[in-house]
Amino acid sequence: MKTPTTSFAVRAALVAAGVLCLSGAVLGADAAENWNKHCASCHAKDGSGNTKMGKKLSVKDYRDAKAQEGFTDDAALKAIKEGAKDSAGKETMKPFAEKLSDDEAKALVAYVRSLKAK
Repeated sequence: MKTPTTSFAVRAALVAAGVLCLSGAVLGADAAENWNKHCASCHAKDGSGNTKMGKKLSVKDYRDAKAQEGFTDDAALKAIKEGAKDSAGKETMKPFAEKLSDDEAKALVAYVRSLKAK
């Protein structure tokens, strides 16, 4: 015979599992929202870099597997947090350390990886 405590424990575990699953979906939504807010003006919504500024800066097409192989997650995270400069030292991407938390920046790296054509 089940006791009310066991039944409550099972329900609590199911609720906790549901919250964890939903938090992943929310993080995904946040990454897409952050991409559109901070990145898409240069990198394009689809990651192609097919924007006026993207063309000017020759940004990579993140849908391309070879372009994605050209950088590590750590390098992408560093660029998001610290910005990027060209070989002459001119800023080509502003830093987002003040606007994005570490978790949001990591979620953006995962988002960039998801843009790769399958």
